[in-house]
Amino acid sequence: MSRRLSSVWLERVKPVIRNPHFWVILVLLVLTTIHHYPHQIGLPAVLLPDALFGLTRHAIDRLLYLVPIIYAGYIFGTTIGLATTFVTLVLMLPRAIFLSSSPPDALFETATVILVGVVVNLWFRTQTKQMKAVEEREQATAAMVTAQERLRSQIRSTIKYEKKLTTLSNISNLLTQSLETKSSLRSAMDMVMEAMGVEVVLLFSIEEKTRELVLAAYGGVSQEFAQSIGRMRLGEGLNGRVAETGEPLLVEDASIDPIFKGEIASQENLQTQLIVPMRAGGKVVGTLCVAMRQQREFNIEDVKFLTAIGSETGIAIENARLYQEQLGIAEQLRQSEKNYRELFESAHDAIWVHDLEGNILVANKATEMLTGFSIDELYSMNVEHFLTPESLKIAGEVHDQLLQGEAITQPYEQHLLRRDGTEATLRLTTNLISSNGQPTSFQNIARDITEEKRMEENLRFYVQQITRAQEEERLRISRELHDSTAQTLIALLHQLENLLYDKAKLPVGEARELWGFHEQIKGILQEVRHLSRDLRPSLIDDVGLLAALRWALRELKTEHSVDGDLQVRGDERRLSPEIELILFRIVQEALRNVGKHSHASKVEVLISFEQGKITAVITDNGIGFELPEKVGDLSRSGKLGLVGMEERVRLLDGSLDIKSEPGKGTTVTVEAPI
Repeated sequence: MSRRLSSVWLERVKPVIRNPHFWVILVLLVLTTIHHYPHQIGLPAVLLPDALFGLTRHAIDRLLYLVPIIYAGYIFGTTIGLATTFVTLVLMLPRAIFLSSSPPDALFETATVILVGVVVNLWFRTQTKQMKAVEEREQATAAMVTAQERLRSQIRSTIKYEKKLTTLSNISNLLTQSLETKSSLRSAMDMVMEAMGVEVVLLFSIEEKTRELVLAAYGGVSQEFAQSIGRMRLGEGLNGRVAETGEPLLVEDASIDPIFKGEIASQENLQTQLIVPMRAGGKVVGTLCVAMRQQREFNIEDVKFLTAIGSETGIAIENARLYQEQLGIAEQLRQSEKNYRELFESAHDAIWVHDLEGNILVANKATEMLTGFSIDELYSMNVEHFLTPESLKIAGEVHDQLLQGEAITQPYEQHLLRRDGTEATLRLTTNLISSNGQPTSFQNIARDITEEKRMEENLRFYVQQITRAQEEERLRISRELHDSTAQTLIALLHQLENLLYDKAKLPVGEARELWGFHEQIKGILQEVRHLSRDLRPSLIDDVGLLAALRWALRELKTEHSVDGDLQVRGDERRLSPEIELILFRIVQEALRNVGKHSHASKVEVLISFEQGKITAVITDNGIGFELPEKVGDLSRSGKLGLVGMEERVRLLDGSLDIKSEPGKGTTVTVEAPI
C-alpha cells in the first residue's frame, strides 16, 4: 500500500519538479532564507538595511517570504501554494523563537505573513474556480453553438432524407400497386426528376429473348431522341456497359456516350450523367439513368438513393414480367384443362379416379356406359361395388406396387361386374396421382374387351380345332402312306425282282432298263417312308417329345449337314399328347428354318422342365436377319413358318421370343405352362 502511495506521489511530483517555475520559487526561498540568517550562515547582511519604512530588517525578510508563497500559489495552484507557505513557516520559526530580540513581535509578524499567504492562496483558488467556470461556460456556449449547427445540419439532412424516403416509398407503392408498368413507370420517372432535381431520366430494361436494352420509360427528352436510343445491345454505350458490369457509373461529359451522338442527341445538350443498374433476384434487369444539361456533382448519397430506386423499379419490372408469364401459364392451364375436360368427357375409354380407399371421385360418360351406373351414383360408390373378389385382389396388388414406386406391366386385364350382373373384361391402365409429393388417388383408364376376348377365345378354339384336324389328317395320310402306298410299292418291287429273276434270258438292254425302274421305285419308297415319318413321327406317340426332337436333329444333320445338340434341364417327364405335339411342331419348324435359311453349321436345342412350365430354346450360329417390330409382319416377307410358330404358341397360352441380328445368328425361346 505504501509503495503504491509513494508511486502515486512521485507521479504527481515529477511534473512540478520538471517545471522551471519550481526552481525559481526554490531559488527565491533560498535567497530569502540566506538573507534572513546571514550571521548564522557566516555572511554579512548587505542586501537590505537594518530598518526601512519603520520595519526592521527581519520583518522585511519575513515580508519577502510572501513572494515565493504568492508565486507558487499563482503558478501551481492552492495546494503547492499552501505547501510553500508551510515550508516558509518552518524557515521563519527558528529566528522568531530563538534568535529574535523580541519573540512576540517576531511571532506576530510570522503569523501575519503566514495568514496573508494562506488568504492569498485561497483567493487564488477562488479566482481559479471563477475563471474555470467562465471558461467552462464559454466552452459550453461554443459546444452548444456547434451542437446547434450540427442539429440544424442533421435536421436539413433528415428532411432531405425523409423526402427521399417518401419519394422512394411513393415510387415503391406506385410500382407495386399496379402490374401495368408503362403508366406507372412514367409517373415514377417524374417523381425521380423532382426528388433528385434532375432534368432527364431514362429507364432501360433488358429484353430476355434478344438480351438487348430497351427504353421502357423516359422523361425530360423529346420523343425523337427517345426513339433514336430505343434499343441497344448489352455492352453498347454507357448504359449497356452498366447493364453488363452491374456497377454504377458517373459521367461528367455525356458526349463520350456513343448512343448520344448525332444531330438529334446534340439538340438535347446533355452533360452530366449518373447511371445505376436495376436489380431483381440478384441479377441485372436494366439500368436507370439521370442526366443534367449543365455540370453537376452527384455525391455518394445521390448514388445510393438512385440505386435504391433502381432496385425497387427492377423488382417491379421483374414482377410485372413474371405476372405476364403467370397469366400466360394460367391461360395455357385453363386451355389445357378445357381440352382435357373435353377429351375426358368424350373419350371412348372409361376413365375414373378414386381415392386411396377406393371411393370414386371423378368419372366420365364412358364409365357410366361400361358399368351401367349413372355418374351421380358412381360418385357415392366404392370400386368394391363392381369388382369381383379376384379382381379386388388384383387391384390391391397393383395399388400396393404403385404406392411403393415399383414398375408394373400395363395395361393389364381386369374383370368388372356391371349393374345388370354381367361380367365385363377390361384392358386397364392405372396411374398414381400425387399432390405435393404425397399420393392422393388413382386414375384408371379402361377399355371393354369382353367381345374381343370372346372373339379371341372363339378364334383360339377355331385354330385349335383346325390344328387338331390338321394333325389328324397328317396322321391319317402318314398311316395311308405307310400302310397302303408303301406296301404297294414294296409289292411292286418284289414283283419286278421276280420278273427279272424269272426272265434271265432277257436282252441286256431291257434287263438294264427294268433294273433302272427297280431303283426308281425303291427311291420312291424311301421318299414315301420319309414323308410318312415327317407328317407324323411315330416316335412322338410311342416314346415322347425328347426322342422325337433327337430324331429331328438327326434328320437336320442328314439333310442339311447342320450339327445338332439337345440338352435337357430339370426332371424329364411326359406331357399331354397335345402339348408334346405342339411343342414338337414349334421346334421342328425352327429347325427347318435353320436348315433352309440360316446357313448355320451348328444348332443347339435346350429343353427346361420347370415348376409349372416348360421352356424350349433353339439357338443357331447362322447369318441371322433383321427383326420387324411384330412377328406378324414376317408374313409380308414370306416367313410364314415363324407366324405359324406364334399361332401354335398361342394355343399353349405361352410366349414366343425371337432374337436375331444380321451376322449374329438367331435365338428362339418358347415358354408354355404345363
